[in-house]
Amino acid sequence: MPEPPRSDGRGTGAINVNPDALLARLRHVVGEAGVLTGPGLEAHEVDWRKRYHGRALAVVRPSTPGEVAAVVRACRDHATPIVPQGGHTGLVGGGTPDASGRQVVLHLGRLNRVRAVDESNLSMTVEAGCVLQSVQEAAAAHGLLFPLSLAAEGSCTIGGNLATNAGGTQVLRYGNARELCLGLEVVTASGEVWDGLGGLRKDNTGYSLRDLFIGSEGTLGVITAAVLKLVPRPRAQLTALAAVPDLDGAVQLLRTAAARCGPALTAFEVMNPLSLDLVARHVPGLASPWRGIDLPEPAWSVLLEVSDSDDEAHAMSMLESTLGDALERGNAVEALVADSVARSRAFWHLREAIPMAQAAEGLNIKHDISLPVSRIPAFVSATDEALQRVSRGARMVTFGHLGDGNLHYNVQAPEGTDPAAFLAAFEPAVNACVYDAVEAHGGSISAEHGIGVLKREELERRKPVVAMTLMRSIKRALDPDDLFNPGRLL
Repeated sequence: MPEPPRSDGRGTGAINVNPDALLARLRHVVGEAGVLTGPGLEAHEVDWRKRYHGRALAVVRPSTPGEVAAVVRACRDHATPIVPQGGHTGLVGGGTPDASGRQVVLHLGRLNRVRAVDESNLSMTVEAGCVLQSVQEAAAAHGLLFPLSLAAEGSCTIGGNLATNAGGTQVLRYGNARELCLGLEVVTASGEVWDGLGGLRKDNTGYSLRDLFIGSEGTLGVITAAVLKLVPRPRAQLTALAAVPDLDGAVQLLRTAAARCGPALTAFEVMNPLSLDLVARHVPGLASPWRGIDLPEPAWSVLLEVSDSDDEAHAMSMLESTLGDALERGNAVEALVADSVARSRAFWHLREAIPMAQAAEGLNIKHDISLPVSRIPAFVSATDEALQRVSRGARMVTFGHLGDGNLHYNVQAPEGTDPAAFLAAFEPAVNACVYDAVEAHGGSISAEHGIGVLKREELERRKPVVAMTLMRSIKRALDPDDLFNPGRLL
């Protein structure tokens, strides 16, 4: 079992002063019901993957930004570190307390109000505890679209999405969470509330404070609200699956789709054969869409979506032109276009069910990496081969957002091998092999999941010294007492 999140002895992370007095002050701030202690905190003390287990002094649930600020001041005065927590769906241990029993989990679920929707400005102001799906629905009620879309959208929250700069399936067209945020409200380490909720698309008045907090994984401040960018809802949305002979074919298909569809190309996902095999094996009702079709082996699957502000006929023309060209050139060997909303959802369900199918198959070694799109075929070919030298028979479950260069390059134990034993024996060597290859191909070890605890030491080894020095300088300037999320990211 990996070590739990830890404090490294700097600032507040190493000590605690009079916890009983702190708890009394916290109850005064948020009410008796807003401070949870003792048994029953397990849901807040273990991460989503059940990889990190900690112990919290308390879980505190403020309901206003003012209460968040008062909680921060109380914890600062009592030298007690804070772990911000939202939907708790992260994959790198960034929102889990350490095992000391001295950290306060600041749960933001009660800050869940949609404060305003400005249709003319194409923006909405929401609090950090709003569930992503609720934000999508609030935008839809006004005939608009908030395009951030994740598999965990039914439980992840906006604060967490911004703190980790979440990606998802529509980054290709709309960008990461950073590109979908116009402003923030943040509680600082001094317990002040910074109101940066102007909702401006242009504000050239110095450093972009908003961008410092987005992606900082709760280590610089606590996001309490945000102004989000909305877009008009497309009039037509079409989904297709294409079978391609290899990743080179997928990259060529992407080039064709980008040229023929332009900004209408919303999503471009890729799935290797084992990904869909596991879905068919473990998820009832989901069979391979290529069953009964004679395809070359191996055949990769591409899921692409086109959204158009004109009409369905125009969208269909772009999609058919793209697929027809790919079939003619041999970059695709088969294609299916969803002829209904239900069929489109079924196509997406195949993609979204892969992590669940992997979990059912057993523990695996996950990698969330990004690479220049042009380097992805060479990376996968070389790294697949190298991993067989590390562990013969290891199975690669490779899928993800090819359109923006983000792969989930996961390694499953050989068939018939105990997954836990495989991880214990091979995880360090597998990670070294994959990350060395990522570095050699000009990529990043984290595309959309963040660093947290899982990749903290890896970041230290691979990030340039100058960059790490700058990051530490920012941390010391904004959080000199190491109050927020100590031992995560840095």
